[in-house]
Amino acid sequence: MPTYMTQFAYTADTWRKLARNPEDRSIPIRGLVESLGGRLLGLYYMWGEYDGFILYELPDARTATVAVITAALAGHLRAVRTTHLFTVAEGMEILGNAGKLTYAAPKG
Repeated sequence: MPTYMTQFAYTADTWRKLARNPEDRSIPIRGLVESLGGRLLGLYYMWGEYDGFILYELPDARTATVAVITAALAGHLRAVRTTHLFTVAEGMEILGNAGKLTYAAPKG
């Protein structure tokens, strides 16, 4: 099953709510991912441009998009960015396939 990483940034209001009433956000995330036929691999917080990221498996990119839009509709996120992740074996296959092809660069 494909693996995805979604980075997220909370709104200031969300941080305020979580600081006043800390809660395990992996619980609703797990419920959403599992309702779409997937599996939550982890939720991690970090400091910087994004406040955290979620690693999860879902059947395909369309389903991952549904999950991200559904979460964003709750209004507690300031920004999200989702990336499809590949295993080393998948990456090697992709590179091998690309190495068999040619593509002409612009002639300018």
